[in-house]
This record gives sequence, structure tokens and C-alpha cells, in this order.
Amino acid sequence: MQRKIDREELEPLATGAWILGTGGGGSPYSSYLGIRKVYDEGGHVDLIDPQDLADDDLVAVVSTMGAPLVFQERMTDPDLAVKPVRMMEDYLGRKFRAVMAIEVGGSNAFQPLLVAAASGLPVVDADAMGRAFPEAQMTSFAIADLAMFPHALADVRDNEVMVARSATWNWMERIRRKVCMEFGSVSATCQAPRTGAEIKNHSIHHTTSRAIALGREVRRARAAHEDPVAATIQAADGQMLFRGKITDVQRRTTEGFLRGTAHLAGLDGDAGATFEVAFQNEYTVGWRDGAVAVTTPDLICLLDSVSGEAIGTESLRYGQRISIVALPSPDIHRTPKGLTHVGPRAFGYDVDYVSVFKGSRGEIRA
Repeated sequence: MQRKIDREELEPLATGAWILGTGGGGSPYSSYLGIRKVYDEGGHVDLIDPQDLADDDLVAVVSTMGAPLVFQERMTDPDLAVKPVRMMEDYLGRKFRAVMAIEVGGSNAFQPLLVAAASGLPVVDADAMGRAFPEAQMTSFAIADLAMFPHALADVRDNEVMVARSATWNWMERIRRKVCMEFGSVSATCQAPRTGAEIKNHSIHHTTSRAIALGREVRRARAAHEDPVAATIQAADGQMLFRGKITDVQRRTTEGFLRGTAHLAGLDGDAGATFEVAFQNEYTVGWRDGAVAVTTPDLICLLDSVSGEAIGTESLRYGQRISIVALPSPDIHRTPKGLTHVGPRAFGYDVDYVSVFKGSRGEIRA
């Protein structure tokens, strides 16, 4: 089940991945332009189903890590994206069979496509988050207690670092975050290599296709002059939380993260109410009138109320008209162990997981 990703799917992928990024992962726009250039020059990228990997195939898991605000200033291209993959192959003495995103959110949905353009490898239709999260221990691989090393990082200069070993996932995050800060708060990475068996058993499947399907539906709604926010909710089994405008944003880049809060005043049916959203690269906790209304791992998405386009944490501005939407998280995140990795306390909030969803998680329908 290997197929070519059509050029016409690239824009929907950017739209859908930006929504699934929940404010983080970096804007996909520059990465989208990079891969579109590949297609304009006659190239293409293939997508492979995770179930079609052999158990002993080796898969490169890639990302751009750092503060989303910096992503806007230092664009990733195929040559940079593939550097840590080549480092890892040299270190292992073995070639990769395919490449996969660590997260489907934001620009990182395009990172494996950029690697594929430079290497000819197919992209696995899967990731390790089903959204975007900011830290290494917040993946399905970490929840499954898989190995977290070796780990390769490279920057736009001529700096390359291989982390050969770390004691725990949290130590890996601390080490690589320090390296990333020295690189200028942005780095291309190749995470610990995964076998085909590990991908089949422990990744979140078909997330690239899911992002394309979501983006396609949003763009269809726009073209038909329908409500694109409602289209997102319908396509992804989401729920509307709040409509309002931004009255204040507090934001700072620190320790390789973009941290802060956004405050909104209600409009329309939410007039008279307030909403506050905290973020660490991604949106993590939301309070309505001072009471916790939603927390990670539910996907907290801030969308432009007119266009339905996702708004990243680095792009929040005073006066923006915003629709706050929640989408259901992958099942693994809502297990007791999953919540220790990606629940609100994993981000330092002394609150329990609060979800607006009851029962099973939804799926984005193509």
C-alpha cells in the first residue's frame, strides 16, 4: 500500500496539520513551500502504510524541535532535514527503509516529506503523537517504554550532535533541549530509530492521511462559503468551547520553548464570559470564567473564526476573533500511564485531566 502523495494534497495537509498542531509544531507554511518546490521541479514523495513495513525494517523518526517563534526565522529545507538522518545511518552502519514524523502537528508533518525528497525514502503514514507535543517523553514510544537513544541533532551551520545514551526519556529531553538552545532554539533531529514491528505496535497510524482529510474538508467548506470551524468540528468529532476575541497575550521564549497565556473576551453566545488558555509551544489548559474547562491531552485548537485556519501560539495577536475547539486525543494518551506523560501535571499544572468528551475518541472522516 505505497502510493504517491499528490501535489493537490499538500495544501490540505498543511491546513489539517496546523489544526492538529494545537498551536505548536511550527507553522507549516515554509515547509509546505519547500516540498511544493520539489513537486514543481518534477519530484514527488511516496506514502506507505505502516502495516506494510517488515518487522525488521528500520524507520527514521524525524522532527524540527525548538521554539515555534524561531521556526518563522529559520526555515527548514530538505538538505537540513536529512542531515541528522545521514548522521544516524553513519552511526548505526545501516540504511533506513522509510521515514516518519514524530508528530503530525504543524511543520513537523512536512519534515519526513522533506527528508523523503532528499533521500528517496517513502514516508510512513503514522506518527508518535497524533497531534503535537513539545517534549521527547510525550510520545507513544515513551509511553510504551521503548528505547530513547541514540538521538541525532543538526543545525543550519555545521554543528552535529549525537546523544549516544541517556538514563531516561526525561534525561534525553533535558540533554537535547540544551543542545537545541545552543543551536539557537531550533534543530533538525533524527530520534531513536524504530523497527517496523515497533511502528506497527506502538505508533499512531494513518495520521498523515487524517490530516489531509481534515484539511480537505476545511478547504471544501471555505470554497462553498460554509463555516470552516463547523467543518472541523464535524470532520474530527470535535466540540466548540468558546467564541471570542483576544484581549491580552503574554508570551516568552525560554529554555527552547514558547510559553505564555492568552486571554479572550466572549462574543456572540459567549458574550460576558472570559476564557484563558495557557501554552508551552502547544495549548495545554483552558479556563472558562476561572474554572478549568479543558486540558491536555484533548487537542485544544484556536481557529480563526472566519477562515477556520489554525492560529499558532507564536501568531496570537490582540483583537483576533477566535473559535476555541476541542478535538479528542488518541486513546493511548487517556490511559493512566499516558496521562503521566501528557496530562496537565506533566506540564506543571496541579489539576486533574478534564475532558469535554465522553466515551470513545472520534476519527476524522475522509
